[in-house]
Amino acid sequence: MEKEQSINKMGIAPIKKLMLSMGMPMILSMMVQAFYNIVDSYFVAAIPGMGDSAMNALTLAFPVQMLMIAVGVGTGVGVNSILSCYLGEGNREKAGRVAGNALFIGVCTYLVFLVFGVFGVDIYLRSQTSDPVVLAIGREYLTVCMTLSFGAVISMIVEKLLQSTGKTMLATAAQLVGAVLNIILDPVFIFGWCGMPEMGATGAAVATVVGQIATMLLGLIFHYTMNKEIDGSLKYLKPRRDIIAAIYTVGAPAIVMQALMSVMAYGINVIFGLVSAAVVTAFGIYYKIQQFVFFAAFGLNNAMIPIIAFNYGMGSRSRVNEGIKYGMLYTVLLMLFGMLVLQVFAKPVCGLFAISGEIQALCIKAIRIVTVGYAFAGANIAFQGIFQALGSGVKSLIVSLMRLIVVNLPLAWLLTTLENAENLVWLAFPAAEAAALVVALGLMRSVSKNRIAHIE
Repeated sequence: MEKEQSINKMGIAPIKKLMLSMGMPMILSMMVQAFYNIVDSYFVAAIPGMGDSAMNALTLAFPVQMLMIAVGVGTGVGVNSILSCYLGEGNREKAGRVAGNALFIGVCTYLVFLVFGVFGVDIYLRSQTSDPVVLAIGREYLTVCMTLSFGAVISMIVEKLLQSTGKTMLATAAQLVGAVLNIILDPVFIFGWCGMPEMGATGAAVATVVGQIATMLLGLIFHYTMNKEIDGSLKYLKPRRDIIAAIYTVGAPAIVMQALMSVMAYGINVIFGLVSAAVVTAFGIYYKIQQFVFFAAFGLNNAMIPIIAFNYGMGSRSRVNEGIKYGMLYTVLLMLFGMLVLQVFAKPVCGLFAISGEIQALCIKAIRIVTVGYAFAGANIAFQGIFQALGSGVKSLIVSLMRLIVVNLPLAWLLTTLENAENLVWLAFPAAEAAALVVALGLMRSVSKNRIAHIE
């Protein structure tokens, strides 16, 4: 009966409605992730006399946090795709083994970031700045985030286990609990409310990890008590080389693809540093603002992947094509809506942060220019999800390389050499998205011919 309910939802329900019913909770979940970063930044910017330096420190720390998310989300993509296919085939035992090995991988991933938190934080920060104040703030903040990152890593894995069976509301509920806790604790720890010691930016890190741990615990409870389609037996936690290899066959390109966002942010920090520290800080603020739009698109992408993968495993060409059609349409429309909102409200949104007038003006300029490429970005994100769902992770990686590294970084560096560079450097982002879309269209033709056309 449990298997039939799963099939009835992802294998029979109209794709047009299914994409929205599964996508909306995932969109909300991803926007909650973006909220973590923006809330930290809001309160940190308000630290008396240190707002700009603290925001600079968080901007420099952010690429490592993105890398951690990349590993967790990328692993989850591999788990989600393979698990959805096994569920579509009705293979309960293999689905249980995939879920158990995914949690084992999560523990191993945390240990890697723990080592970095102990030994690598100072080296990493010194590669971007020599400002002693920024270094001190960034060192304390990032050390807490990395050494206590088990909540973030494992919660991302559990979220995918719930999403793969269509229980998106449970995953979202766990995320919301952690986010609300973070919002409540941020001012308490940062400014020393309710008798707590005043910890400054370090308090933002403590509030964040407490929220992440709460999300992890609640997600594990949901998985082991309510995710009945997957066998939660502890014996499946034993690592299996073949299952881990299968997860990373799809997941490794996704990890690299997500990690490219971290590489891009680090590279942009270094390149924009050639212009001024104000441009770097403006980029950090803009990037956290735009995450609300991009993370919403990634949330829809996360709904698209299991739907397309499930029906691909079930052998339904018509439903695969419908999944591609509506996934693309909804993602592009979502990005266009985000562009419109940010264009209209650029000034009041940037005004939320207690930053200098110069940084605020640069942030507004960034929004005005970069959002022009959001329609291209939406199509690229949709194509990446389509390629991942159909087992073409390398093609998804190619699109990501084009939009984040191959075009973006060299063009950004070139623009820093021109006069008025602080206003021109933002053009690198929409230009990279447009170039990537041309490549994605060519790759889609190959996938349609070699994979979709062969579905019986």
